[in-house]
Amino acid sequence: MKKFLDKDFLLDNDSARRLYHEVAAPLPIIDYHCHLDPAQIAEDINFENLTQIWLAGDHYKWRAMRANGIEERYCTGDASDKEKFKQWAKTVPNTLRNPLYHWTHLELQRYFDIRELLNPESAEKIYEEAGAMLQSEDFSVRNLIRKMNVEVICTTDDPIDSLEHHRKIREDGFETRVLPAWRPDKSLAVEDPESYNLYLDQLEQVANCSIASYMDLLTALNERHEFFHEMGCRLSDHGLESFIAKEIDHQEVEKVFLKVRSGRHLNPQEIAAFKSSMLVELAVMDHDKGWAQQFHVGALRNNSSRRLDELGPDTGFDSMGDFLMARDMSAFFDRLDKQEQLAKTIVYNLNPADNALIATMLYNFNDGLTPGKMQFGSGWWHLDQKFGMTEQLNTLSSLGLLSQFVGMLTDSRSFLSYPRHEYFRRILCNLVGSDVENGEIPNEPMLVDKLIKNVCYYNPKNYFAL
Repeated sequence: MKKFLDKDFLLDNDSARRLYHEVAAPLPIIDYHCHLDPAQIAEDINFENLTQIWLAGDHYKWRAMRANGIEERYCTGDASDKEKFKQWAKTVPNTLRNPLYHWTHLELQRYFDIRELLNPESAEKIYEEAGAMLQSEDFSVRNLIRKMNVEVICTTDDPIDSLEHHRKIREDGFETRVLPAWRPDKSLAVEDPESYNLYLDQLEQVANCSIASYMDLLTALNERHEFFHEMGCRLSDHGLESFIAKEIDHQEVEKVFLKVRSGRHLNPQEIAAFKSSMLVELAVMDHDKGWAQQFHVGALRNNSSRRLDELGPDTGFDSMGDFLMARDMSAFFDRLDKQEQLAKTIVYNLNPADNALIATMLYNFNDGLTPGKMQFGSGWWHLDQKFGMTEQLNTLSSLGLLSQFVGMLTDSRSFLSYPRHEYFRRILCNLVGSDVENGEIPNEPMLVDKLIKNVCYYNPKNYFAL
């Protein structure tokens, strides 16, 4: 019987163990999509306690706590940090078979060398022990990043962001490259005219231009896109329910823009027309700069309107959606492909029912020139766990080329999330190692070692030119 979280965690055979310990584990991490706060890296802060670094903003944990009958004041409310942590510790024993149980104890081990199980009895001791370590210089955010051997971090940044913190990090000479990634979702968010116009007013200021027409908007976004490029950005990211690819009438899109700019609400057809045009324009910007574009699709957000009103978005009330994907996705990529303006592309899917659909759709648009140009992205959000990662890897392997896959990312707001790369690497090595043991792929170290090294490190490094 194996011990919980021992050195061979998730590794079921000799081939898997060799691949992980000798090949995957020593490789640096390229975290090409996350939600870390660059200001905290620039300032090299120390977090006060485990609640501040671990629970604040973590909707994964909040969902589990609510399911365990924990009151909201211990999740997002006014309870003290220690009270919140103790309620999380009360929840942890009830997360068995949920990835939170693995992540929690991996993070305690890898960062703090705490191997005790977290539960109500151990909570006080672990809170105090880890809290004391967090106050030391060794546990500043930059040293936490160093501890995990992170080579590159790509944050998530709005076009109006000044990127001043990225500039400071670079000027400080921090050895981990911290680069911006372009997230222009708010430039498409025309459903709420009041909020949208406030956003455009901010965009006007940073782009130093008036936005009175649709072409003005594109000019402002182009200016910011150029600025992001100068600051090292090489990736964009878009959060969509599904792809939108309606026929584009440029005169009609201009009328739609003027309508929303005047503060009037748009109908669904107008919203779809505007977003279709914008997505193409933004994709062309990425292609022209040689960037990669990322699309996160399939989330049905803010399902509890009551909680949205009370707590705001991104507080743990989002789920998988069941949107129609194929036709608009095909039309969107086909339009760009016909124009010869289709950038390198990664699509992350949230509903596993669409895994094979998306994997096969993307492979329609590889160009025969760029290895792995169209990528079926790693398991995301609700699929960021053993079952979801395994299914994504198996789907990709069966319908595409695992050898060209750009691997894992944290997609996290927490500086303690880097063991998710370890988690992924162990799962990958176990899958490949099991195939070796079963005689399904050759027991040739030069062949399988290259696969593991490329997926874990070299493919993303080359794909993003990092």
